[in-house]
Amino acid sequence: MSLTGLFLCTFLVVHLIGNLQLFYNDGGYSFNKYAVFMTSFPLIKIISYGNYFFILFHAFWGLYLEFQNRKARPVAYVVTKNSSSFSSRNMAVLGTILLVYIVVHMGDFWYKYHNETLPFVQYTENLLTGEVVTTEMPETYSQETKMVETYNQAESTKTVIVKDLYKVVSVSFQNILLVIFYVLAMFSVSFHLVHGFQSAFQSLGINHPKYNPLFKFLSVWLFAILIPIGYAAMPIYFYFFK
Repeated sequence: MSLTGLFLCTFLVVHLIGNLQLFYNDGGYSFNKYAVFMTSFPLIKIISYGNYFFILFHAFWGLYLEFQNRKARPVAYVVTKNSSSFSSRNMAVLGTILLVYIVVHMGDFWYKYHNETLPFVQYTENLLTGEVVTTEMPETYSQETKMVETYNQAESTKTVIVKDLYKVVSVSFQNILLVIFYVLAMFSVSFHLVHGFQSAFQSLGINHPKYNPLFKFLSVWLFAILIPIGYAAMPIYFYFFK
């Protein structure tokens, strides 16, 4: 649980950094190229499959451990106040909410990107100035690969025609119910990680007065505050500003 949890914490940081390209004011040019890279580069694909396995293992093993704990002590504690935190007492519940969120999230974007017919968009980048012109392709347009790049040396331009996952994200987050669900799910992320990140090191035997303040700082400020805010900002941004 500790090792898979720490791996997933690392994934959350990397995934957030990549998805921050959604905020670039370039019509999705950077994000769509990033999506192609993340689903095409062989090493990234291998890591992704490992990530899917770790998510399922972490979720279902956590539920199994919760079941074993309840089986070992069928009668609840009479007094719980001040004995443990809300997060530590409800890790299984918070984890289940996150599993539902992951299923919804992958259904909205990962599944559609790999299995449904997405629109294509054309970007023409001026290699001298960096200016990018966006042109939506006709609905009937299709190509065998996710992205095609061509260069015009005479005009110093690069033309990229790519699957428009950015548009799928933009349209999806016009649904206020989906936005609310994503934001509420980030509260579960916050409570789950504020305890989980610290306890992972303790479970691995890394419990020392010299390092514990660092683990607590990271669990609170990075994983319980910055990471959830970063993810929650995306649906809010698209709903109100796109």
